[in-house]
Amino acid sequence: MILRTASVHTDLKREHRSHIRITALSMFRSAAHIPLGRSTHPHTHTPLGVTMSQPYYLRASSAANRLNKVVGRLARHGVSLLGSAEMSVRGRKSGQMQRIPVNPHTYEGAEYLVSARGHSQWVRNMRVAGGGELRVGRRTRAFSAVEIADDEQKARILRTYLERWGWEVNQYFRGVTAKSTDAEILAACPDHPVFRITTAEG
Repeated sequence: MILRTASVHTDLKREHRSHIRITALSMFRSAAHIPLGRSTHPHTHTPLGVTMSQPYYLRASSAANRLNKVVGRLARHGVSLLGSAEMSVRGRKSGQMQRIPVNPHTYEGAEYLVSARGHSQWVRNMRVAGGGELRVGRRTRAFSAVEIADDEQKARILRTYLERWGWEVNQYFRGVTAKSTDAEILAACPDHPVFRITTAEG
């Protein structure tokens, strides 16, 4: 009887978690309808050979921030939405850990973090900290991070990233999608930092 009760409890817990994941995923997919926020420079990609005085950064709207908190909370409780995780990185000024949901992306056997919103606060913190942590439930992975400086390499990563996550992030790339030309994706590269991350697991 005890074993049977435990089995029923486990099944109910699994069913409850599945229901949470489906509900959250529905919210996650509706993110495309959330107001984008405010950009720090005009909605055109930097022309080749022209340097903008201020790096592109699309600040999240209050609605997007609320959604991020939900996705991060779910990740802390072990519910990953299509591979999402909660990232922690130490603030370059405060020294406090900043937590934000991210979509770790695998390309040719290596793992990357892409900033769809541009030169965000977590990007600036990562450049100073040189690493952070990824968490899903009780599993936490410490990682080191190296920013990809070569735009041609970055372009190949971004194309596959957009193929995988375009339904969520295309709106932040201002017209550039996985189907864009090589030149169009290359032109977008300076606006979207990419970090290769390495964990103790590989």
